[in-house]
Amino acid sequence: MTRKRRADAEENRRHVLDTARAAFAADGVDLPIREVARRAEVGVATVYRHFPSRQDLLATVLDEQVRRCADRLRAALADPDPRRALRDTIVWFGEGQVRDRGLTEALLAPRYADQRRAHAEAFAELVRRARSDGSVRPRVTVEDARVALMAIASFRGLPVDVATPAVRRLTDLLLTGVLHEETSRSEA
Repeated sequence: MTRKRRADAEENRRHVLDTARAAFAADGVDLPIREVARRAEVGVATVYRHFPSRQDLLATVLDEQVRRCADRLRAALADPDPRRALRDTIVWFGEGQVRDRGLTEALLAPRYADQRRAHAEAFAELVRRARSDGSVRPRVTVEDARVALMAIASFRGLPVDVATPAVRRLTDLLLTGVLHEETSRSEA
């Protein structure tokens, strides 16, 4: 009976956390706990049972987000195709600017400075690998690729219905400017 209750409690905790992540991503990190509880279809007390404060809930969501980003970058670095790894990372970043709008700003907090540096270095390595492979246009630097990410990030303040197609289009344009076409790369 105790194990069943613990499993149910863990399932409840995970449900609240997933709901909070989606809510914070869509509507920002200032969303009240009562709104997270309403969306999770649980009582406020249930949320507080798992997360003693709003800040605890937010920190758990953000920590998971940072971990997910690190995992994504590790997977990209493990990809044997440098062009695909860089392209997919840029596309993933662009989609995240729309999907995780409310969380993106919160991840700029000083608490995550070390992780941001590690992520930036992993991204730089992706660019360097793609450059060595001949996938990146010759004059494109790591800093140019970072500027491309900043350009994509600039759309996150727009309404979702405007930002989504704009980010997709900008991502395509930036990829065209950063990467050689696959067919011309073999000719280069």
